[in-house]
Amino acid sequence: MTEVLKVDPLYPELDKIKKAASVIKAGGTVVFPTETVYGLGANALDAEAVKKIFIAKNRPMDNPLIVHISNIDQLYEVAKDIPEKIINIVKIVWPGPLTFVLKKTDKVPKETTGGLDTIAVRMPAHPVALALINESDVPIAAPSANLATKPSPTKAEHVIDDLFGKVDVVLDSGETFFGVESTVINVTVDPPVLLRPGPFSVEELERIFGKIIIPEQAKGTGEFSVALAPGMKYKHYAPTKKFLVVENRGILRDVIKELREKGYRVVFLCAHEVCKQFQEEKIEIIELGSENNLYEISRNLFDSFRKLDKSNADIGIIHSVSERGIGLAIMNRTRKASGFSSIYSIEDVWKYVGNKTQ
Repeated sequence: MTEVLKVDPLYPELDKIKKAASVIKAGGTVVFPTETVYGLGANALDAEAVKKIFIAKNRPMDNPLIVHISNIDQLYEVAKDIPEKIINIVKIVWPGPLTFVLKKTDKVPKETTGGLDTIAVRMPAHPVALALINESDVPIAAPSANLATKPSPTKAEHVIDDLFGKVDVVLDSGETFFGVESTVINVTVDPPVLLRPGPFSVEELERIFGKIIIPEQAKGTGEFSVALAPGMKYKHYAPTKKFLVVENRGILRDVIKELREKGYRVVFLCAHEVCKQFQEEKIEIIELGSENNLYEISRNLFDSFRKLDKSNADIGIIHSVSERGIGLAIMNRTRKASGFSSIYSIEDVWKYVGNKTQ
């Protein structure tokens, strides 16, 4: 049976942290909050413990895990041949929502890295996560604590919906800060390559590294053939219900009208400013937050996907947002969640949706 422990997000109670750490040390699984989303953790150096993560999530074994550390000494334990420039950078940006892909040491089992000779590693900026890693005294491998393909969990109740009875302990510290997973950058190549956008923005990365490569897949328009880090391959973040991303905002009203005329029940996921324009439409709305604060939208994004699934709608519609800052991460997640069902014209709708009246 899964044990749920409520833990203060800023001043975590040591007795609860020790209890969870004892589970990690014994080869068990613990769900814990990070500043991005909740993670499902196990000892990154214990192959059998790591397998439990894949089993609980029903996750493909070639989809590598991110390893979470709490100090630089642990970085040297899991990664090798680290350029001095990268050491200097991590000392500045960590703790924080930035994951580096580096060459792995032999100490890290292949189960943790999906069989690759590289490792994705970061130091989370959340007091509970850092306390758990410190007390466990091992690096902790932790993908998002959801069933594979489902929206990542930003609240403990999301975890409980997906994984109750499948994990040993859940540390419940309320809502996470950012709501989308960390930025991932491959620094085994020069210039570095963005593998997954996140809260640490492209603009910030360019200030640190100068030139970086941003492949089209990082924008959420397709999948990488090999996953060097989570979120690069396979369907991710997705609601169960049909979900469309209207990239051309000028046709939003027409898309919704056509779908409703064909008999579809539509839920509209929209920014506050856009929702106001549809108040007279008598359409079910899930408000994401203000476009003036894209961090608010990112924090609410995955929760809105889960609300869509709990609605009586047939189809969810979401509009595009600016790709500046965390907006690129928002668009990456929504495009992948839709199964790459991006709408630029009315004709595009019927590529992805059947005609219900026929």
